[in-house]
Amino acid sequence: MLREEDPNKAGEREQIEIALLLEGLFQLYGYDFRNYAFSSIRRRIWHRVNAERLPTITALTERVLHDRAVMNRLLTDLTIHVTEMFRDPEAFRAFRQSVVPLLRTYPFIRIWHAGCSTGEEVYSMAILLKEEGLYDKTRIYATDMNERVLETAREGVFPLERMQTFTRNYIEAGGKESFSNYYTAKYDSVLFKSELKSNIVFAQHNLVTDRSFNEFNVIFCRNVMIYFNKELQNHVHALLFESLSTFGILALGTKESINFTRHADAYEELDAHSRLYRKIKS
Repeated sequence: MLREEDPNKAGEREQIEIALLLEGLFQLYGYDFRNYAFSSIRRRIWHRVNAERLPTITALTERVLHDRAVMNRLLTDLTIHVTEMFRDPEAFRAFRQSVVPLLRTYPFIRIWHAGCSTGEEVYSMAILLKEEGLYDKTRIYATDMNERVLETAREGVFPLERMQTFTRNYIEAGGKESFSNYYTAKYDSVLFKSELKSNIVFAQHNLVTDRSFNEFNVIFCRNVMIYFNKELQNHVHALLFESLSTFGILALGTKESINFTRHADAYEELDAHSRLYRKIKS
């Protein structure tokens, strides 16, 4: 009669399987999820195991290492893309009130949206800057590690059914026009106007493995680091600090903070509730 396996051994085996999968994903494809929060990464891996109708994480590893299509599906699972236009409207309203007056004094503005996902936040910023008369002197860099979602961002096509939510957020964020002025509806989709893309550069960039590539006046990195462990959060904060000009603005998600990071004393709060910070030390 077979004895039931010790739960501690089963948990240890699972941790080893996950570590081997993530190591293989990094070594073969260059995507590094090894320092993501374990509970979150575990849940997403099991989702892909079940979706592929496989018995174990080890079986998924074998498929990932030999089938790029499976790797791409896993990558989509591992990179969370929960976003919408003018998400957290109060943060965009605070940006208008606290940051826009500072940007008016700049001859040229560089903004980085790190982890831009499918681009809703980027188009939101483009609209805000147009309404404030700042877009023509701004270059927006929108980056993500996932090329598939970047392609969606470049196209600027979104489901028509989401426009009601987007419009409500736009109004609550202090929008000054009719939101429908910025897109054309066709069938069940909308296409945002090409003029919103004219000063946007979409590019692949991995916050975990890639270096700083410019100096920015504003960096948006919202709701990205909540999926990282403490070590990786500190790594990304160092990258953002290096990339931000003195007196530049850092915008984090409402559940994120610079508190308890190595660079906490280098910033001052512009808006504590909306997580807007200004870099005051180099």
